[in-house]
Amino acid sequence: MSVSATQEVLLGLDIGSTATKVVAADRHGTVLHLVERENGMRTTEPGEAVQDAEAVREAALAALAECVDRVRRSGSSVRALSFSTAMHSLVGLDERGVPVTPAFHLSDSRCAEVARKLRGDRQGAAALHRATGTPVHPQSVMVKLAWLGEQRRELASGVARWCALKDVVFTALTGEFVTDQSLASGSGLQRMSTLDWDEEALAVAGVSRDRLPPIKAPTDTLPLTPEAARRTGLPTGLPVVLGAGDGPLGNLGVGAVSTGVAGLSLGTSGALRVMREQPGVDERCRTFCYYLADGLWVSGGAVSNGAVVGQWAAETFGVELGELMDEALRVPTGARGLVALPYLMGERAPWWEPGLTGSLVGLRRVHGRAEITRALVEGVAQQLALVRDAVVDTGAEVRAVRATGGGFRSRVWAEVIAAALGRELELAENSGGSALGAVFLGWRALGELDSLEETVDLVHPSRTVPADPEAVRFLREQRGGIERLHEAVRDLVPGAE
Repeated sequence: MSVSATQEVLLGLDIGSTATKVVAADRHGTVLHLVERENGMRTTEPGEAVQDAEAVREAALAALAECVDRVRRSGSSVRALSFSTAMHSLVGLDERGVPVTPAFHLSDSRCAEVARKLRGDRQGAAALHRATGTPVHPQSVMVKLAWLGEQRRELASGVARWCALKDVVFTALTGEFVTDQSLASGSGLQRMSTLDWDEEALAVAGVSRDRLPPIKAPTDTLPLTPEAARRTGLPTGLPVVLGAGDGPLGNLGVGAVSTGVAGLSLGTSGALRVMREQPGVDERCRTFCYYLADGLWVSGGAVSNGAVVGQWAAETFGVELGELMDEALRVPTGARGLVALPYLMGERAPWWEPGLTGSLVGLRRVHGRAEITRALVEGVAQQLALVRDAVVDTGAEVRAVRATGGGFRSRVWAEVIAAALGRELELAENSGGSALGAVFLGWRALGELDSLEETVDLVHPSRTVPADPEAVRFLREQRGGIERLHEAVRDLVPGAE
């Protein structure tokens, strides 16, 4: 696309789990430039998943500088910079603001025993979940802080302040130590009703509010410092929008902000979220509820096992992933009597039980790699449908589904998930995802959008995948048994809650 000399763009900086992305997009959501830098992950000891906060910060600054250079060469100008970020991270800083701990990633599960103890008090755990919108689970920042105070005191003793990984990058750009309401809403430390730190959660975490960043609105802006301007090529004083978590922004990036339109993502893991105007979780505490901006919340759940189950099967059977998924596509619905509980990496929604393990039930000699793979795909689809059911139990409507993610490169994923949800999938394959959501949030912060709901008209699905009626019927009838099977198997496997 050619860009005129007067074209204005907004930069979306997305600090993801495995990579940092910077997109430059115009007021209409057209992505003009994309730059990406990998973020390393250390997994040396069992359950460990940590990153180098300073390395991530430097990668973000380098990606910004490259994207800014591309924008300049195209004859465009940058109006502002806005953030998206992976949620549930934690970094400890010293008095000078220098990281003195690694950045703990959401998948760091070494605090699982602390989470299990907290969940042992069912009423207390449910009260925290209902107050904060965040499950008491190892991904929770509250749980990680409790674990550090209990089992890693030597590491925690050198920390003056705690924050999220994104806050480290934001401070480098603006010189201000703050966080946003959206990111804080996924920490397990912020009360939904006030959007302020929750005293009961702080007590469980063992941290006082003066050791955490002040909380500001996602659409608040701060000026870029001269030093950050020098590093990135952006003008001093450029508005830097605080931004929001990548989950809520994922809905914004695919246009799933209308009532009843779910946003679904399928990568290594998966998630389903619906926008709503009032916060809250379902009575059984199966869902999360995170803030976006402008009074909008997302209710939903993330599953730990998404397209990774297909990758695992391909590696296990020694076959190319594409070939195996094509074989699974030819297996009829129901995988010839084989049922999978696809918990290769534990499970988050709707069970929030990190100790779960995977199971194959109904296995016979006639079953081969195609049937096993088909059963795993159907198992993941059923988990997403169970999340949808839990969302509906909160009072939300799900009448349409906007989907995105690398998993949908395989046709079997789209067809099976459409059938499990009983809805046509609207695939937004060419959207910029949560980075584009950050751009839209930035335009809203500048007053260029009257409301976030305007994005519905800016993002359009590239194709739709219908739900086969017979497959819908079969998977709907099977789904009730999935929960009973989960409960029966859970008690037999050591390590499961």
